[in-house]
Amino acid sequence: MKFKIGLAAFTVALAFGGAGLAQTPAAPATASDWRVIAPENLWVIDTTQGRVLVELDPRVAPGHVERIRTLTSRGFYDGLKFHRVIRGFMAQTGDPLGTGEGGSDLPDLPPEFSFRRGSAAGFAPIRTNAPGIQGLVGSVPVVTQPDAQMFVTADFKVDATGLFCPGVAGMARSSGVDSANSQFFLMMGQNDNLNGSYTVFGRIVAGLDVVEKLKVGDDANNGAVTDPDVMTRVRIASALPETERPVVRVMDPRSAAFAARVDAVRAAKGNAFKLCDVQPVAEVTGG
Repeated sequence: MKFKIGLAAFTVALAFGGAGLAQTPAAPATASDWRVIAPENLWVIDTTQGRVLVELDPRVAPGHVERIRTLTSRGFYDGLKFHRVIRGFMAQTGDPLGTGEGGSDLPDLPPEFSFRRGSAAGFAPIRTNAPGIQGLVGSVPVVTQPDAQMFVTADFKVDATGLFCPGVAGMARSSGVDSANSQFFLMMGQNDNLNGSYTVFGRIVAGLDVVEKLKVGDDANNGAVTDPDVMTRVRIASALPETERPVVRVMDPRSAAFAARVDAVRAAKGNAFKLCDVQPVAEVTGG
């Protein structure tokens, strides 16, 4: 069974907002503008090109986050290849066979294409010209229903769907919607065709440039890489000794400091501004 993101051919426009929000020089003056990622939600992926840090979000995809944690704790991902890399789209890995046809010994996962968002999720709306209400839950870009709808639902929550923007971590699958297992992909560009059809479980908060350095595959062979880079070591930060553990703080998207950065990018992009132009703003220490 071949696991892939189901686009053999596509056109994708990169949307990093020029240099991207993460490279905006101004920094907030107060600690309240930041939040520290919990170590159990920080995924540390060391590769042959450098380190990638992903914030896992169990609010968005609890089953998939638990699978990632389980396989990581086993050392399952150590040494696995980035077997499929398509420039400007994504880098796929997590297959022990290195062919796109393998998985773990654990059962396949049911899809988590959308989730129920409550008021405690801390949604930060970001105004765009796209349909629906868009914004961020933590680091994850989503489209959702309005908060007012919560008052007429039995669970006081509304539907939200993760969007495949640059840096988003998604779970690969075959044609069956419940076939995700161990393979995942890291986005390098925006691709709306994946929205609502693949599970988003987190987002890169540092190291998107590392993913962009990975060896790319042959477009004629659907991105298969003949001499691929590998994940040399993959750990959840909470499993690392404190002396080796990176600490990541991310600017809260609900803060005035973050809103000012969004406004600056919106002004520069004009009517072309999209949610995918907004990247997490993070600082990494330790590790």
